[in-house]
Amino acid sequence: MKEIRDAILAGDTGVDAVSSLPVPESYRGVTVHKDEVGMFEGLTTKEKDPRQSLHVEEVATPELGPNEALVAVMASAVNYNTVWTSIFEPVSTFTFLERYGRLSPLSQRHDLPYHVVGSDLSGVVLRTGPGVHAWHPGDAVVAHCLSVELESPDGHNDTMLDPEQRIWGFETNFGGLAELALVKSNQLMPKPAHLTWEEAACPGLVN
Repeated sequence: MKEIRDAILAGDTGVDAVSSLPVPESYRGVTVHKDEVGMFEGLTTKEKDPRQSLHVEEVATPELGPNEALVAVMASAVNYNTVWTSIFEPVSTFTFLERYGRLSPLSQRHDLPYHVVGSDLSGVVLRTGPGVHAWHPGDAVVAHCLSVELESPDGHNDTMLDPEQRIWGFETNFGGLAELALVKSNQLMPKPAHLTWEEAACPGLVN
């Protein structure tokens, strides 16, 4: 990850330069654990301390699927849904991941004993999966949080009506509070050049 970060900070983000950077087999992410879902039972909301449930740890880099992008995260943000995830309230997010995992062989990757949280990012595209043509390695991007399957006609006119609409990093895995993140390519937008990485990462979900 240091090699990737150093290249981005040095401005070496051409397609060839980024494509030649090796993608690590694992990366650091902020996670919650499925076997700790009951740790706050009997406590009021105010008594639930995210410092007890959140972990910073090495996790396996997910396999890149069609119409997806792997992004090197330069900055992220914290929103209500990340707080809810950390205190397993009002329901455990593993409920969402289990449900999503049953949808398809591709979505099954998200049903893991850990959940990498975070629904915002700014960063640089490292790799793109089959079917991605608008984005390339080296592109500076931000990601919005709406994850949709777009297989049902209900969502073709308005993605907010897609019956398989989810919030990335909350109802899906591999979120933005990490060194790498996995997103659908249609979540990506160009990073505004006049904003810092941190400024670009903050507005997405709260907008």
